[in-house]
Formats: sequence, C-alpha cells, structure tokens
Amino acid sequence: MTLQEKIESSIRDIPNFPRAGILFKDLTPLLLMPDLCDEMLSCIFNKFKTHKIDAVAGIESRGFLWGTLLAQKLKAPFIMVRKHGKLPADTYIQSYTLEYGQATIEIHKDSITPNMKVLIHDDLLASGGTATAAAQLIQQANGLVIGFSFIVELLYLKGRDKLYAYSENIDALIKYS
Repeated sequence: MTLQEKIESSIRDIPNFPRAGILFKDLTPLLLMPDLCDEMLSCIFNKFKTHKIDAVAGIESRGFLWGTLLAQKLKAPFIMVRKHGKLPADTYIQSYTLEYGQATIEIHKDSITPNMKVLIHDDLLASGGTATAAAQLIQQANGLVIGFSFIVELLYLKGRDKLYAYSENIDALIKYS
C-alpha cells in the first residue's frame, strides 16, 4: 500500500461539520498510528530538506502536530500561528475569510527576524484563506515564505491558487479532486 493509500484509508469523513454542507476530513485517526506519522513526516521532510528553511510556522491547531515535529527534523525553530488573543506578547494580527466564516490569527512579533525563510505547515489546504493569512503574517514580520506543506489538499476548492502569490513550493501528501 502506498503512503497516499495509507493516509486516505485512515482519514474519517464527517458530514455537516462544522456546519451543514461541509464534509470535514478528520485527520485525528492518523495520530493513532505512529509508524504512519513517521512515514508522513519523512516524506514532508524529504520534499523540503534542500530549501534552507530557517523556521517552520504551524497553523493552529492541527498544524502544530506535524509542524513541530517537522521543525525539529529540519533543526529549525517552530513558530505558532494562533487564533487571535491566544499569544501573550506583542503580535502581528491578520484577519481573513474562510469557507464558513471569518477568523483572525496572529504570531509573536519577535518570532521572525528579517529575511527569515519560513515554511508554513497545516494539516489541510481547503480554500486557502488560513494559509494566505499566515503568509501575510510572515511578510508583516519581514520574513520570506519559502513554501507550504499540508497533509491533505482539497483541489476542488482551489486554495493552492491563492498561495502562488507567496511561493511556488506547495506540497500536500494527498489530494482530493
């Protein structure tokens, strides 16, 4: 079985979550399989290890799970991209629209130095709003977005198209048409 098949067979579909009409891709069952998580992490690492990444920014909350491990494997700092009001020090703030509402995220102002090359990681790329907002935060801090990594991409929502403005390096382990 390929890595993609292992991941796909482990993801649970939850209809009408978080609201009617949304088919939620629940990646939490993957966390119950340490060997699969290790294989996924190695695959992501191998795709980005030559990009000279200075830091990994993980998007709350599921982006923290593999993002932290990826940062450690890359020997790079980990930057938390959190929901507004969750970080205690001075922050850069970015509001955006997602497929089912509005949201605001933030990063600590002292987490990024000028020209720092940052890989943005999240579990899933849907419409691209959250990843775009994260890229805008990196730019506010004078960092450089070196790429985006995801476990899952929902191609039919065309989120990737929004991300090309920040980097051509966009990767997802599995893609749903």
